Amino acid sequence: MPRWESDAQGRLKRAALELFETQGFDRTTVAQIAGAAGLKERSFYRYFSDKREVLFAGNELEAHLVAQVEAADPDLAPIEALLTALGTAEEVFRPREFLLRRGRVIAANPALAERDLIKLAAIADALAPALERRGVEPGKARFLIDVVLAIHRRAMPRWLAEPDTTLAQLMTQAAAELREAVTPPAPTGR
Repeated sequence: MPRWESDAQGRLKRAALELFETQGFDRTTVAQIAGAAGLKERSFYRYFSDKREVLFAGNELEAHLVAQVEAADPDLAPIEALLTALGTAEEVFRPREFLLRRGRVIAANPALAERDLIKLAAIADALAPALERRGVEPGKARFLIDVVLAIHRRAMPRWLAEPDTTLAQLMTQAAAELREAVTPPAPTGR
């Protein structure tokens, strides 16, 4: 690819993902990524601090979710505000194929899986003050965030596998599954 071609950051991400898939994350160098993108190694560092950040860079999702919680109808229960916010995450999760491929690379490398958890914890940390501004006590805010993130973890693989279904629909379905799992069965009339 010519160096003057636009979207250098996107080219680096695509080249890195291809190399991570074909030769493994640990065996891929920054120089190889830059070369595959048609760029010099120093260009890589304009966009990413290291090769892990190709998979984790940016805070678009965090900013989107916080904005969604803050803009939610004040009459919504806090958990509903969170579910609604996470249900709109597909606006940030594009393209879907990149997420599928990214997930496979992360799953194959324990250090990347750990980094993924750290990124998720940072999102939770950012959401807590947004809930607190809605009047939720800090401990309860973190608890609700953890529950909704668990629901999201249930819905996300389904969304990636079912392109005709929205993430919001699958979040609603996963929340219903949780409610069913924790609701005691109705007494039987014996």
